Amino acid sequence: MPELLPRRGVIPAIVAAAAIVALVVAAILVVEQAIPAAPAPRGEEPTASGGADLRCPENDPVTEELPSGSTWTMCWRVDSSRGLVLQDVHFTPAGRKPVQVLAELSIGQLEVPYDTGLRNTEDITTQGFGGRQMMTLTETECLGERLETYVPKIGDGSMGGGGERRAVLCQEVVDGGIAYRSSDGSGTEVARRTDLRLATISKVGWYEYVSQYTFASDGTIRSDLGATGDLSPEDYGDDPAHGWPVGPGDTDYATSHSHNAVWRVHWALGGRGGQLVEQYDAEPTGEEGPRSPIVAGELTRITHEGTAEAADRRWWRVVNPEVLNEDEHPISYQIDLGATTPFELTQDHHHDDAEVAGYTIAFTEADDCQLFATANKEGTCGSGVLDFAQDEAELSDVVTWVAVGFHHVARDEDQSPMEMHWQGFTLTPRDLTAQRVDPPPAREDVNGKPELP
Repeated sequence: MPELLPRRGVIPAIVAAAAIVALVVAAILVVEQAIPAAPAPRGEEPTASGGADLRCPENDPVTEELPSGSTWTMCWRVDSSRGLVLQDVHFTPAGRKPVQVLAELSIGQLEVPYDTGLRNTEDITTQGFGGRQMMTLTETECLGERLETYVPKIGDGSMGGGGERRAVLCQEVVDGGIAYRSSDGSGTEVARRTDLRLATISKVGWYEYVSQYTFASDGTIRSDLGATGDLSPEDYGDDPAHGWPVGPGDTDYATSHSHNAVWRVHWALGGRGGQLVEQYDAEPTGEEGPRSPIVAGELTRITHEGTAEAADRRWWRVVNPEVLNEDEHPISYQIDLGATTPFELTQDHHHDDAEVAGYTIAFTEADDCQLFATANKEGTCGSGVLDFAQDEAELSDVVTWVAVGFHHVARDEDQSPMEMHWQGFTLTPRDLTAQRVDPPPAREDVNGKPELP
């Protein structure tokens, strides 16, 4: 009997120990379930259900599936000169496979010449939109998600000086207004659209610039530059021919000036290379129909590098003839400028070929050292767009340079701070899909000439 007593003590101890182990295991399982799995290496996870699977070298890809079911996916980084640079831009229409649209999108120059001829700045190639010029965002500037990246304090960081991770990119989904409305005898189809909007803010001198890119649920891309901040106190005069009075009486004339912006659009529609460029023009034929003049339109192939000017009823498109939509039409994007103030970049006035100093749009073959529209830092490949286009190389890996001007004549309401004013352009899908990306169920079968009731 005395020998049994220790055994009776061992059994409860074993049971207690087993219970403790079970509790520990259960606790571990609970903790493991509560802690999210460690993230996969950057860019190795699919970016979204149905979206493109990108591997971005610097930051996690931006991915947004919009309520329509379409998805935008792209890489992004901050360049010390150009500021926000978007790369590998893919669009996935609802229920379809991803298609690459752009290899890269960024601003290529912003010059601000004053009407007196006394001052001019080339903000991108002198101070730049990145580094210390790129502002940290708060919830006031960004109602969506504020994304961080490492921003060097000096240049691109290669010369030292340190840097820090800061929230500089705003990613938000915004209401884009009415997408469509159509009434017939059976009812009314109407819907609003939602857009993905990306934006950064850069302070250069007295101005603060918003680099904003809007990606719509129908595949449209809108590039905009917003300007706010303050009128430069260094640029006042007393000459009404060069300014506008913004103080009491007629003594303080804020000098008028231009914001000459050029964007660099490197295409990769359906993949890099194999891109064609076409210009569309529609002109009156001189003949009259029973109700209006007859207008005829046609496409002209642009096969080699060069520049072009805007004109009434004129637009351009970049097309991939090897990639067809369901209607057997080649996919393309149309470049729409809207209203713009014509300008000639200051440096281009002194170019060897003065006859082509001004341009609305230019097309060049992609070259990694051709990054800036003027004052290009790589001297071996030309100082600007006019040099890039001079050799008239055949186009395949297409870069489009889009010039949009804004002549700013100040007003009393500009002080202070100045109300935001905008300039930009639109890239519109043309035959990217056989029908609209998100037709309502009642219109899904409408493709081609509709049958009359």
